[in-house]
Amino acid sequence: MVKTTAKRFAVVFVGGLLWIVAPPGTGTTAAQDPSRQANAGSPDTTESAYHLEVGSFARQRIVTLGRDLIVEGEARSHAVALDGSAHVTGSVEGDLIVLGGDVTLGASARIGGDVYVLGGRIQAAPGADIGGRSVAYPEASDLWVTLLEGPALGQSAASRIVIGAKLALLAFWTLVLLLIFATSRRELLATSEAIREQPFRNFFVGLTGVAAMMLTALFFSAFAGALLSVPLLVLVAVVALLLRFWGMVAVFHALGCWLHQIVGLLLKKTGRVIHPPVTIAFSGLLALGVIKLLPYLGVWAWSVATFIGVGAALTTKFGRQEAWFES
Repeated sequence: MVKTTAKRFAVVFVGGLLWIVAPPGTGTTAAQDPSRQANAGSPDTTESAYHLEVGSFARQRIVTLGRDLIVEGEARSHAVALDGSAHVTGSVEGDLIVLGGDVTLGASARIGGDVYVLGGRIQAAPGADIGGRSVAYPEASDLWVTLLEGPALGQSAASRIVIGAKLALLAFWTLVLLLIFATSRRELLATSEAIREQPFRNFFVGLTGVAAMMLTALFFSAFAGALLSVPLLVLVAVVALLLRFWGMVAVFHALGCWLHQIVGLLLKKTGRVIHPPVTIAFSGLLALGVIKLLPYLGVWAWSVATFIGVGAALTTKFGRQEAWFES
């Protein structure tokens, strides 16, 4: 009985974390030149796939959203595909992370780090070299669709049930915002500043952190005993929720600061108007709330905001600007 409960809890927990990840949809590519696209004859690809061709290399990390990733050249950092598959015949010096797709490694593929796949499978041809671990969780795709596309229980995006649920979530986020500002205002503002200074870095840190928490939950559920896995999973879930709550409120404030600056420029205000931080954060929450009502775009926007927020919470140690471990 306890073992069955532990397995069910693991499934629900992993599905809850997958809620952070964007659902199937249309996206764009970050960190690289989108003009490089796959040839029509490439295996398992479409014209919209991102293509790192033979003889070319990418110094920075590659992140694709909503399309496949083809690496025939050299990726000298990490490579990430969200809601898309990855086909590698070249080399990736860092980790290869795929959420919502498959990984296909040719005989000449070289992966310097780990290969993580959630919602897909790993197919490696003889001769493919993986320097780190290979982890795949194919069943995550069903949870992904169920929890991301299925909260409406078959209702359309404009139905009263869906809109009411989204408005209820916005009311919940308002309470979280007020609570965090009332208890940790200074630390929260420090996290918001980190988001404004390095949003792309925080995005990738958050993406890596979410993937690490998913894999930690899977490890506990697979290898830890039933009596031990449940409290460990609860601990990981609590940490994940705290990171998301803190990070999203910091994103609200950072977005609010950007909106106030834009409005000031449009209105050509010469003097500097100082607004309370709570007001600024609430304006950012309202902006994201309006976007959340839009089908697909709302989930994409909140998913990206979540990655950025979690990354900022990790890099700033909840605004304390301290190292996580003493040397």
